[in-house]
Amino acid sequence: MTSYPPRECGIANYSHDLIKALNNKFSSSFSIKICALESGKMSLEYPETVTYKLDTSVAPGYHKLAQSINHNKLIKLVVIQHEFGFFHQQEAAFLQFIYEVTVPVIVVFHTVLPRPDERLKAHVQTIADACGSIVVMTNSAAELLQHDYAVPEQKIKVIAHGTHLVSHLEKESLKEKYGLSGKRILSTFGLISSGKDIETTLKALPAIIKASPDVLFLVIGKTHPEVVKSEGEKYRNMLEATVIESGLQDHVKFINRFLALPELLEYLQLTDIYLFTAKDPNQAVSGTFVYAMSCACPIISTPNPHAKELLSDETGLFFDFHNAQQLTDGVIRLLNDEPLRKNISVNALQKISFTAWENSAVAHAMLFENQAGDKNLIRYNLPEINLEHVKKLTTDFGLIQFSIINQPKIDSGYTLDDNARALIAMCMHYELTADKNDLAYIQLYLDFIEYCLQPAGDFLNYVDDNKQFTAQNNETNLDDSNGRAIWALGYVVSLMGKVPEEFTSQARLLIDKSMQYLGTVHSTRAMAFSIKGLYFNYTTSNNPESIVLLKIFADRLVQMYKHESSENWEWFEGYLTYANSILPEAMLYAWIVTGETIYKEIALSSLNFLLSHIYKKNGIEVISNKNWLLRGHDAGQYGEQPIDVAYTIMTLSKFFEVFHDEVYSQKMVIAINWFLGNNRLHQIIYNPCTGGCYDGLEENYVNINQGAESTLSYLMARLTMEKHIASEDQLILQFQNQIGLMLEISLADSTL
Repeated sequence: MTSYPPRECGIANYSHDLIKALNNKFSSSFSIKICALESGKMSLEYPETVTYKLDTSVAPGYHKLAQSINHNKLIKLVVIQHEFGFFHQQEAAFLQFIYEVTVPVIVVFHTVLPRPDERLKAHVQTIADACGSIVVMTNSAAELLQHDYAVPEQKIKVIAHGTHLVSHLEKESLKEKYGLSGKRILSTFGLISSGKDIETTLKALPAIIKASPDVLFLVIGKTHPEVVKSEGEKYRNMLEATVIESGLQDHVKFINRFLALPELLEYLQLTDIYLFTAKDPNQAVSGTFVYAMSCACPIISTPNPHAKELLSDETGLFFDFHNAQQLTDGVIRLLNDEPLRKNISVNALQKISFTAWENSAVAHAMLFENQAGDKNLIRYNLPEINLEHVKKLTTDFGLIQFSIINQPKIDSGYTLDDNARALIAMCMHYELTADKNDLAYIQLYLDFIEYCLQPAGDFLNYVDDNKQFTAQNNETNLDDSNGRAIWALGYVVSLMGKVPEEFTSQARLLIDKSMQYLGTVHSTRAMAFSIKGLYFNYTTSNNPESIVLLKIFADRLVQMYKHESSENWEWFEGYLTYANSILPEAMLYAWIVTGETIYKEIALSSLNFLLSHIYKKNGIEVISNKNWLLRGHDAGQYGEQPIDVAYTIMTLSKFFEVFHDEVYSQKMVIAINWFLGNNRLHQIIYNPCTGGCYDGLEENYVNINQGAESTLSYLMARLTMEKHIASEDQLILQFQNQIGLMLEISLADSTL
């Protein structure tokens, strides 16, 4: 129950964005129907999802709506977006409605006023008593409900106002697009009313312009429709008159329309400083404020409760209400200090990342599950496969290693590790889609691996942005990198007949050249990666040398397992570190090729042991990269890496393919959902806007840089899921065909 577009209202936009996010992530879990709240007769054309309407000014409509809800057995939950102005004409009817509805009710308070009088306090308490849960968007609002309204803490859920993921386009190109090149942009946006206190910015502008003559202040948004009804354009006319009187015509631009979301987000991304000014010190939450933060705008704000929760010295600046001089000082300070602006921008984006609409959808879905009493309600939708960020990270030489947010950090250089992963991922994508655009990338990553091959048959890993091998190659054990290269090359060889012959020939030649060095490798995971590559190489070439070396590595892993394992520690080492699942997977490949029973036994026992340590009550928690799990000690917390989750999915997929155990399939779903929000922080790790994957799950936040390793890890996991789903469908079809054949035989026998 909410106001809804095309009604022009902040809550209408909020609800539209929330419902869109919920449908994107959970459309297979539940369906959402909308009751549009109206005030008086409104001739609005709603989308088909609006199946009810309520004129909030007419009392009988509340009872009629409650009856309709109670008679519809498909309705399991009612969510009400609450603003006091919606229901002020019929408060008693609204309260009666909440009590009359028989399904659980969630009320979302968009305003929580401090220091209520007894009447308001009693009104809010009555609402709280009648509903199953109350949602607010800030911690300060939750504290007000507890302390000023005596609402029980357990009934309150804080879910931040959602923000949009953006691709963070280049600022100067956006300025050029909108005819603002050469300007330093200050902006504010939202439905305009006197509460915006835009006049304080106009008072500050002359001194700001004196310091920076290229400043342009954008006032984005039309006047609030309710304000137009009551007083027309009085406030806007006053602002425009002030601009003329102060001679600011060349430095202020009014964009007097309701911008479509993509255009609004671009205006915010081209903004150099966003100004959040307000008259009301009690304004609980502002969508405009968080949207600006999500677009990485450096912000100067009045100290509203919402702003005080999110801004600090590292994420923005404050000025006192109506204090034009403080605003002037803050703007000039930021305009004159580009490093400070950039630092605030990045910090603000990291601070606000938890508020993405995708995370809001996860939090709401979990609340729905709890209130509806259905512990199996949530089923995550798999996002579409997106290669955008991988391609963005790729130059004409290879794949760049690191990224700041989603902007490639070219001076981080390249690694064999990442280009090997990229080769595997792009081959998987081509195998799935036959997209000929993939071929150029496959060739590029294959050539990079060849570039790293040394005369002795080993590979170097680190290459700088000038295509020079770095000193880091002399300081780091490169065995794992060599193993990953063999895995990638072997995977290419296994696609003989599916990819151009020159690819498989080049990959096989590189493997042959590396054989002499490969035999010297003893690193545990390097041997496991190599076993995978040798297995793939053998599947099409039947190269006996591959099998000899594969068996040498497998036997070494067997000896390690026998030496370290015990009744309560069925593992190859005295610790669990990174890329753990690759070890049982390698043993499985060794068994497939050789038929040696010991390999199969160790593959199964070691995988079961690993799964028992990383699958918890609420999902998967892979081994921390900050504290390895040592035998006899507790697991370290925090520092979960996408690569470990991805490797686990790939391992489970192979075990399911071989043994058809549905448990492996179920655990794959749990693991892929880790990327989508089913993790310890209940936040997305994969960014569907960019196609990138965040770099890690830390104690209290997600590292929002989207580097090559993380992005490729998610992509390999997502492609593995796609292949797995197809194979499951094929198994079901085969089973159905077998059942059909058995029925035919049975009927034939019966006839005889």
